[in-house]
Amino acid sequence: MNISQLPNLITVSRIALVPVLILLLKDQEYTAALVVFVIAGISDGLDGWLAKRYQYTSRIGAILDPAADKILVLSSYVMLTVLGHVPFWLMLCVAFRDLLIVGAYIAYTTSVGPVHMQPSYLSKFNTVMQLILIIALLAVQATAVSLPWVIDILIYAVLVTTVTSGLHYIWIWGVLKEIEPATRSKAAGD
Repeated sequence: MNISQLPNLITVSRIALVPVLILLLKDQEYTAALVVFVIAGISDGLDGWLAKRYQYTSRIGAILDPAADKILVLSSYVMLTVLGHVPFWLMLCVAFRDLLIVGAYIAYTTSVGPVHMQPSYLSKFNTVMQLILIIALLAVQATAVSLPWVIDILIYAVLVTTVTSGLHYIWIWGVLKEIEPATRSKAAGD
């Protein structure tokens, strides 16, 4: 193995953790699910750090890393919704925002050509809020500690950040048309 592929290997490993997480959640093994989710989160930070620090960036890494993040988050939201911990409307909102972004990207690149996609700070904040909610829900279930008001606040915070960041992308891409062609940028590793 070429050492420059290490970030991609870590990313693929994160994707491989998703079925494990789904099975643990299906069996309501919340402590183990929390551990797997945290490991996946650490691997996300590690692959990004390696890619940036050692310039192990690649086109495949630029595609795999956000895909791995979306797969992990959406799978978690779907399972937590099935288990009754996340309202259906929130899961639908999170999923629809991601489908909107992916669909817009595919439509744009199909009609115009490759573009360099860079997540906005608002989108990064939204992702952090989504992750915090997942971790809080898993921790509450794993410890049987009841914090309904904290969970409620996080649920509505995720709703607000998800809708706001989705509208922000629509504004940037549709109204301002601030899309950078891929020919003027280099691929990012995370």
